[in-house]
Amino acid sequence: MGRTSDAREKILAAARSLIELRGYSALGVAEICKAAGVPKGSFYHFFASKEVLALAVIDEHWAVQLRDWTRVLRGEAEPLQRLRQLFEETEAAQRAGQQSCGTVSGCLFGNLSLEMSNQTEGIRERLQQIFDAQVEMVGTVITEALERGEVTVSDIREAARSVVAQLEGQVLFAKLYNDTQRLDVLWANCLALLGARIDQDTPAAA
Repeated sequence: MGRTSDAREKILAAARSLIELRGYSALGVAEICKAAGVPKGSFYHFFASKEVLALAVIDEHWAVQLRDWTRVLRGEAEPLQRLRQLFEETEAAQRAGQQSCGTVSGCLFGNLSLEMSNQTEGIRERLQQIFDAQVEMVGTVITEALERGEVTVSDIREAARSVVAQLEGQVLFAKLYNDTQRLDVLWANCLALLGARIDQDTPAAA
């Protein structure tokens, strides 16, 4: 059983790495299995198709990200400090990825949204669910900041959607230009979007 479980994890890890580097459409099952070091039969033992594998990669990545977003956005710091911490951790992850492989990998969800939104309905719907969840989480923080009089938004959900879109957009630019300095404006842009009434140098949560 240990070998079987290990094969599934190897396939997932190889698929995620290849999708991040090259995208989904160009990959074949044989290439994924070769990178994972497992026979092709093992692939179909766990995954009925490449699309099923992609959904598993998305779900695995979201489980990790959801844990991190929950830790940050539901922490004990003041609301805007939590948002800033989320941005800073995003920047740190992109910089670490660039140092590791030489290029900015961007956001797995954003990359797949651009590539697959008009091709695979199952993947498109799953990505919609994830981005809706992100917007809801950010919206909860914005609501807290609004109650404290720290922001001046009129539509909380639209403001949250704008913050998430801004985060995704700047990560996309960082990937396009292979330049993590494109992420330096995240916090200032967020404050502007929210009509924040506090100083831009407000420290992030520790």
